[in-house]
Amino acid sequence: MKICTVTRVVICAALLAGCVSTGTHKQTLAELEQARKALESSKKQAAAEADRLQKQLADVNTRVAGLMSGTTTAQEEIARLQKRASELEAETARASDLVKQLSERDQDLKEQLKAEAAEKARLEQERAAKEAEIQRLTRTHEELTKSLEAEIAKGDIKIKQVRDRLTINMVDRVLFDSGQSKVKPSGLKVLKQVSDILKNVTDKQIRIEGHTDNVPIGAKLKERFQTNWELSTARATSVVRYLIEDGGVDRANLLAVGYADTKPLASNDTEEGRTANRRIEIALYPKDLSEIVNQLKP
Repeated sequence: MKICTVTRVVICAALLAGCVSTGTHKQTLAELEQARKALESSKKQAAAEADRLQKQLADVNTRVAGLMSGTTTAQEEIARLQKRASELEAETARASDLVKQLSERDQDLKEQLKAEAAEKARLEQERAAKEAEIQRLTRTHEELTKSLEAEIAKGDIKIKQVRDRLTINMVDRVLFDSGQSKVKPSGLKVLKQVSDILKNVTDKQIRIEGHTDNVPIGAKLKERFQTNWELSTARATSVVRYLIEDGGVDRANLLAVGYADTKPLASNDTEEGRTANRRIEIALYPKDLSEIVNQLKP
C-alpha cells in the first residue's frame, strides 16, 4: 500500500509540473526523492523480509524433511520391532513346546525307571524264590534217597536232580506184576514212602509217567490192554490214584500220562534194555514262578 501511494504522488507531480512554481517544483522533487528513497528502503525491507521468509520456509522444509525421514525411520524401526516380536513369540512357542516335550520325556523316564525298578524287584523275588525252590527240592531229594535207600542199592530205583527238576525212576517190577496195572502190596509200601515225602511238596507239578518196552501186548492181555499205550496209561493212573487217595498228595499237583515205548532209556534189543524201559517215572518240575512267589508272601 505504501509503494502504491508514492507512485501516485510521482504521477500527480509530473502532471502538474507545467503549472507550478520553481519552489514548488523543487519541493516536489525533494518529496519525490524522499518517496524514492522510501520506496528503495521499502523494497530493501521487503527483499529482506522475503529473504527471511524464504530462509524460514527452507528451514521449515528441512525440518519437515527431517520429520518425514524420522517418520520413515520410526516406521522401519516399528516394522523391525514387530518382526522381532513375532520371532520372539515363535521362539517362545517353540521353547514352550520343548519344555513340554522335556517334561513328557522326564515323566516317561521316571515311569521307565519305576518300571525297571519294579521289574528288578520282581526278578529278584523270582530269583530268591527259585533258589529257595531248589533248596527245598534238594531236601526232598535227600529225603527220598534216604527213604528208598534199599531199592536204590538194588538198582530198582534211581533218583536224579538237575537244578529245579527231580526224577524218580522205578522199574516196573517194583510196583507191578508182569502185565498188571494194579500196584502190588510190596509196591504200595514203596509208594507209601514216596507219598510221605511228596505230600509236603507244594511248589512242584508232579507228573506220573508210564513207560513200556516195544514188545506188543500178549494175546492173554488183549482183552484188558489193546496196546502198550493202554497199559502205560493204566499204570500211571493207578499210581496217581494211590498218591491222592492214600498218600495225601494234593490232586491239583498231579498229572498221569502214558508214553508206551516212545521214550526208551535203552535199546529194546536186549532183555536188560527192555527191563530198563519198563518203568514208572515220577517227575517233579517247576510251577509258574509267580505262583511260587505268591506262596512265599506272608
